Order: sequence, then C-alpha cells, then structure tokens
Amino acid sequence: MGTPLTPRSPLQVTLTAAPAEVTRGEMVRLRADTTEPGVTYSWSVSGGSLARWTATDAAVVWDTRTADPGVENATVTVTDTHGRTSTQVADVRIKMPVVDGRHASLSVHLEPAGAVRTDSQALWTAIRNSSESLGFAEYQDFIDLVLCRPSHGLDRETRQLRTEGRDELKALRKGQALPYPDVDAYWLLKTATEAFMRLRCGILVDPSRPGEPFEGIDLLQEQARYQDDGVTRQEIESMWQAFIEPIPQDPDFYTLPYFARILEGLRDVPVRGTGKLGFPCDAILRYKLTHPCLIELLWNYWEEESLLVQSLIEISRRFQNMRRAVEPDPLAHLEIAPLLPLGNLLWGYIQDEQHRLSVVRRAYEYDHHYGITLLGRAVPPLRGADSRSKFLEAFHSLLKLCTTFFTQADDMTVKPDGFPVLNALKEVHLLLTEGQHNQYGDLPWTARQEMLMQQWLLARPEMRHFLPARAMVAYPEPWMGTVDVMKKLQGWTDTPTLHFHNLAVFGERILLSIRFGDWNSVIERDEAANWARYWRAEIQGYIHAYRAATGVDLTSDRLDVTMPAVHLRRRTAQQAGPVGRRRAAIGGAVGAGAGMTRRRMRRTPPADRPY
Repeated sequence: MGTPLTPRSPLQVTLTAAPAEVTRGEMVRLRADTTEPGVTYSWSVSGGSLARWTATDAAVVWDTRTADPGVENATVTVTDTHGRTSTQVADVRIKMPVVDGRHASLSVHLEPAGAVRTDSQALWTAIRNSSESLGFAEYQDFIDLVLCRPSHGLDRETRQLRTEGRDELKALRKGQALPYPDVDAYWLLKTATEAFMRLRCGILVDPSRPGEPFEGIDLLQEQARYQDDGVTRQEIESMWQAFIEPIPQDPDFYTLPYFARILEGLRDVPVRGTGKLGFPCDAILRYKLTHPCLIELLWNYWEEESLLVQSLIEISRRFQNMRRAVEPDPLAHLEIAPLLPLGNLLWGYIQDEQHRLSVVRRAYEYDHHYGITLLGRAVPPLRGADSRSKFLEAFHSLLKLCTTFFTQADDMTVKPDGFPVLNALKEVHLLLTEGQHNQYGDLPWTARQEMLMQQWLLARPEMRHFLPARAMVAYPEPWMGTVDVMKKLQGWTDTPTLHFHNLAVFGERILLSIRFGDWNSVIERDEAANWARYWRAEIQGYIHAYRAATGVDLTSDRLDVTMPAVHLRRRTAQQAGPVGRRRAAIGGAVGAGAGMTRRRMRRTPPADRPY
C-alpha cells in the first residue's frame, strides 16, 4: 500500500491598506503579502477606481476621487499554482474634504427649472411635422415622383407613395378639364398640386392610429424642445391619445379639444360623413374634424411680400411679348424656346389667370384675418367689413413677453413665470378665431396651391438659366434665387427673400399652435411655459427675420403696431435715396431728372410695392 496524501494547508495572505483613513481624492496603497511563489492577484474596490494593474501585481494604487464618503473596502483574491485561493478584504474610511473659504473655491452647478409634461405638447409636434410635410422640398419631390420619375429603380416605399399620388391625381382629373387647348402639362401640374395638398395637409385625429401624425419626426429635436431627454415616440403618441376628445355628436370619432368645445355649442347640428356624391347637405362634415388641414394665410402674406407673385407676373408679361414702360426692359433677354417644357407650362399658367385669386381678394382676407394688408398700385384702398385691427398689437406683445420669458429661463437663479405668456396667448387665440369665418376654409387652401405652383415654376432649370442666381449663396429652396435676381433687375428691394420665407414658415407654425389650441380652457402656467419653450426657435427666428425685413425690433420696449407693409415701403424708399423718400411721401409719383427725358427716367416707383 502507498503512503496516504496529506492535505495542503490553507493559502496564507495578508492585505494591507495604507493609510486606513483618507480624505476623498487622496490615494491609498494596497499590498497583498504571501509566502507562496507564483501566485496571481485579482483586485477590486467598492468605490473609486484602481490604477492599471496586472494579475502579477502584489501592490496597486486606489484612487478615491470618485468614492462616496464613508467606509469603502478593497478586495484581493490570490490564487496559487495548485488552485488554492484566498480572498482578503480591507476597509478604508473616506472623509469629505474640509473647504477653507479663505483659500479655496467651491464649485456650484445650477440647472434650469424642470419642465412639466403636458398633453398639448403632442399637438405642437404634429403641427411642426405637418408644416414640414407641406414644405417646398416635399412638394418638389412629390411632383417629380408622380409626374416625371419612371417607376423602375424605386424602392417599395417610394413606389407606394408614387401609386398613392397617381391614384389621387386620377380621381381629381376625372371629369375635369380646362377650357383651353394645349394646356395638358399645366393642368397636370395644377391637379398634382391639389393631390399633394389633399395627401399632405392636416393631421389625422384617430386614437386607434396615434402614430400617423408623428411619422418621420426627429426624436432628438423633440426631446430638446420638450426639454426631456427621456421622452420617446411612444410616449408622445400616448400624450396625443390623451389630448384628443370624442366628437360630442358622434362619440365614435375624435377631434381636437378646440373643435370639441365649438361643437358643444352646435349640438343641434349633426356630424356626418360625405355622401356618395360628396355633397354636404345639412350637416357638419366629419373629415373637417377628424382630419383638419393645418395651414395659415400668414404664410401667403409673407411670401407675397417677398415679391414671389409679382416676379411671375413680370415674367408672364414678357412671355406674352408685352413691352413695359421701364426703359430699358430688364427682361429683354428672356426668350423661352418652344421646345422647352417651361414654355408650355407658362402658356397654361397665363391662360388660367382668370381662375386664380386676385391680389385684391387676398388683400381683403389678410385684413380680415390679421388686420394687415398689401400696399401698392394694384391694391386700392380697402373697405374691409371686419378687420382684426388689434391682432398685430396682441401678437407683437406676445412675442415681446416670450423674449422676457426666455431671459428668465436662461437665468438659472430664476424660475420663469408663464402666466403673462398664457394671458397673451388667450388674447391672440381669441382674435384669430374671430377671423376664422367666411372664406377661411377655402381661400388659404387655394392660395397655398397657387403659390406652391409659382415657386415650382420659378425653380425650373430653364428659369434659372435666364435668371441666374448668385452661385455662392446657399438658398434653402431653389426658387428664392430667381426672386432675388428679379428684385435686383427691377430695382424693387434689396431685402433677401430668405427673410420673408422665414417669416412665412415660423409665423405659420406659431399661429397654428395658438389657433388650434384650447387656450380658453387653460388656467395652468405650465401649459404656456411649455409652449414658449417648444416654439422658442420659431419665435426668435421670426423676431430676427422681422427686423431684417422691416427694420423694426420687436424686443424693444416700444411696442410696434404699424402694418409691416408700411415699414417695407419706407425701407424701399430709403434704399432708393432722397428721391425715393419724396416719392413715398407723395404716393410714388415719378418725375424727370435734370438733363434727362421723361421716357428715359420712367421706372417702377421704388417707394411703391410693385403689385
């Protein structure tokens, strides 16, 4: 029989921590001692961090800068070549440093007051998403996809969008036509524009499909606007479901709280869908409640003040070979070959002129909605039946209060007060809804279609060939360069079109969030504070663009209530010098200069808006 094996003795290890009590931020040296050769070490600490170590290091350094005050421990596990292990723990007391105010500084970090979530934030996200889907870039892509781009090479989603657009186009063209020959290209463009508006305008109010109003949103941007890094798209959809309300006359369908409040006073009027022929009969059309179109006529006003419409009017006159009174004619070189698509498009556009809104109709509606109008030779003195004379004062007061709110919000020692903003929102909401009658449901829709088409025509490659824009100016939308060139050629104004476009886009979003919010039922300041935070970029962008276009600072102590058109006329006169200022004072009369004939001096009065 062999000699029996004797069990090995336990592995002996001693762990030392020096010093055993430190002030947070100091270093502790850890050492494990053993008599066994060839052992390996595994180190860990409960707080702080260890300097870089390897399995053969019997000593390590413990950094306590990030450790919590109190008792922390260090652990080492030692393993020898026979597989024996020994784990030892050493405690170290960590103290907070004592700050001597005479010789040291203490860092203090302030954070802004947290925002309280409100369900109406989902409406603002839907409004911004709807506004972006109606932008010119989306419109241009839609026209190209439906009318120009071949089907091969398209992915499945793009093919589906193309099919939806063409189906809507076919439905609209059925049984409709312009009473003029050779206008098919223009008629297709006009019908496709209406199809685009039908498919993209508005938001779906349906609790069973809460994701549709938020398709394609940038979640990072929404988190920044909500001031909440943790908000998810699913939470935004849940806020939307909590925000919308059943239609009182038809609880199976939902609408915005603002519309629900209106319907409470119209309980004797039924709500129905359209019949087979699409005739409204005697009821409120349900789709106007469940799929409201979110557009604002202010968008058209500022685009019109950019001279978008007038630019195409001048091009149309030259296309018809009409000689202008101006000498020399700025568009004398404009010769569009009949082989180019633009020629036939302009032919149809000119033939359809009698079916477009006139500048006078738009001017009356601007006055009815906002108490502002256009000034120029084509606009006679208006006798509006119902002008919003107080709107400009209320709106500019709201913007001024928002700048005060932003100053308070940026001061970490102050909690901003949302009540002044809330009261101003109620006032603007009341004035907006007072003007929400008569042509409100149809004129903004028609005006948007017409101006989208005008932008598309001015963005055509042939147009940029005849009216080349500055190559080094990065215009967000291609039609802007053409309008700027036209203004330069005609001597109208030197204010870039970009500022007017920003006023149009930012102003529309701000007013939509006020018009369709149920502000008369809101009493909490958090709602108004969230509104100001969410729309801060648009509000400050509008204020800057307004100053760039009109020269008026809306943040000044003196509240400006003068119509923008008056400021624009004044700036145009200043651009023209002393002669232009005299013309502005006497209504734009043009006289002859010394030594020059009247014929040579005839020019478009720069003090007049050239409508």
